[in-house]
Amino acid sequence: MFYYTEVAKFLALDDIKFEGTEEYTTSMASIAEIEAEIIDEFDQFEDQMDKYEYIIEQGRLLPAYPEEYRTEDFIVKGCQSKVWMRAQMVDGTVQIQVDSNTAITKGLAALLWRVLSGQKPQDIVDAKLDFIDKTGLRSHLSSQRSNGLSAMIIKIKNYAGLYLNQ
Repeated sequence: MFYYTEVAKFLALDDIKFEGTEEYTTSMASIAEIEAEIIDEFDQFEDQMDKYEYIIEQGRLLPAYPEEYRTEDFIVKGCQSKVWMRAQMVDGTVQIQVDSNTAITKGLAALLWRVLSGQKPQDIVDAKLDFIDKTGLRSHLSSQRSNGLSAMIIKIKNYAGLYLNQ
């Protein structure tokens, strides 16, 4: 069903554990609740530039990504910008670490992190991520950024799919 070679390779490395996992845990709210919060936040902005500033600010709120995992093994393929991502199952939830070398892409990754990190694998796999269209986010992205956003979603869902039976 879901499969990425680099994800499988990551999962086979038993000695890799998240340091300070609590830093990567998002709220206990459901995916739908977090999406509703984001939609409400976007609704406050009338100007598209204000929305971009909000996205950039979200990226600044991400926890620091460990330097030792800025390698090809953790690159999200399909993004024009460099995006590094890793995930681990912690207490029945998928904890995600993510970073990018560009502000807008990092902000988009942060929104996905906010919605999906700390959720159960099945909930992530089933997530429709309606907030992306309801905020008009995808319609204002270049085709390359939109493809990158899709690649990040696929990678997160692939991680979750690999954790379904754990």
